[in-house]
Amino acid sequence: MSKLRICVITGLSGSGKSTAVRALEDEGFFCLDNLPLTLLQVFVDLLEKSSERITNVAIVIDIRAKDFFKGKESLFKELREAGHKVEILFLDASDEVLVRRFSETRRRHPALEGASVRDAIQFEREHLAGLLQIATSIIDTSELNVHQLKDLILRLVCGENTPKIFNVHLQSFGFRYGVPLESDIVMDVRFLPNPHFVPELKAQTGLDSGVSEYLLNQPDTSEFLERLLSFLEFLVPRYQQEGKSYLTISIGCTGGRHRSVFIVEVLRRFLAEKQLSLKVSHRDMGKG
Repeated sequence: MSKLRICVITGLSGSGKSTAVRALEDEGFFCLDNLPLTLLQVFVDLLEKSSERITNVAIVIDIRAKDFFKGKESLFKELREAGHKVEILFLDASDEVLVRRFSETRRRHPALEGASVRDAIQFEREHLAGLLQIATSIIDTSELNVHQLKDLILRLVCGENTPKIFNVHLQSFGFRYGVPLESDIVMDVRFLPNPHFVPELKAQTGLDSGVSEYLLNQPDTSEFLERLLSFLEFLVPRYQQEGKSYLTISIGCTGGRHRSVFIVEVLRRFLAEKQLSLKVSHRDMGKG
């Protein structure tokens, strides 16, 4: 029976707990938000008996849980004694920052019904003092944006040298059938000469050498590819730095059979040398 790694995310309302749990969810953690403490042991027991191979769990437990303050030390101790690894990340921020965040989002503070935000923050601090004392990591998010917080959480939980997986989806398509809605970048290559009008190439696709040679012999193709690859060389790392996990690049021609397929295959070879997870699809190549 495999033991669990349980990452408990707690702390002040407005300190960034939702950002933290989303970061771990993207890394494959099974995540639960607002779990009552009394159900934590039940949840762990269910996972131990489950046929699903879940080993990494992230749980947000905070003041919204009515039984939050009861038996936390003994429960965490029992889980550790059972062989589970329990980490408690306590997220905090200055009162001024928390007040500003609630003002900007216009959310109601969950700690104290009918009280001012400052009074609710003070009430919450007093009742979370016990958890603050047993936290394995205390994170002040006052000066962090969402991308910096996500990066810090991943380094704390997954390690400094954990590779960040950046997923790039390259897809060809035909404008005749509509632009893919999930696209982040759309490039229109209908300006290139169309192999569809070359009788011996009409039945081929951008995967065939005849189409590739035809397009590479066109003056605009080489210059376009040089500019496009330079553009992506600049752009892709900056999407990674911004904290994006997925990037979809869609290349379109009229029918999605020749030009767009060829260009996507060139991009496949170019991006294959980068440290990223690459997926390639030709949506409309078989149509028409």
